[in-house]
Amino acid sequence: MPDKAKCFEDLVVWQKAHSLVLAVYEITKDFPADEKFGITSQMRRAGVSIAANIAEGFKKRGIKDKSNFYNISQGSLEELRYFFILAKDLGYLNDNEALLSNIDEVGRMLYGLLNSIGPRR
Repeated sequence: MPDKAKCFEDLVVWQKAHSLVLAVYEITKDFPADEKFGITSQMRRAGVSIAANIAEGFKKRGIKDKSNFYNISQGSLEELRYFFILAKDLGYLNDNEALLSNIDEVGRMLYGLLNSIGPRR
């Protein structure tokens, strides 16, 4: 049986979320300059929110607090999913299938993390 995570960096879901954030920053570097305060900023904020809320939730002691932060991560993940769709439709991305696949993977892992901490209320 694996050791219990000692810090949020030990969580595979956080590692995957962090990789997703790095991909978002890389992808959005090539977006049009006039999107700097638009979709570029929104995508980056949503991506960072996913990993940051996993990190913050990790340290919370109560199930309700943990669940809240992990649930916020899920919401930000879906927000990012929409931005990938929008960016493709606007012609800023040629292909978003791999990105959407990464989102699906992080989503499944977040769902599992939420289920691992206790029943939903």
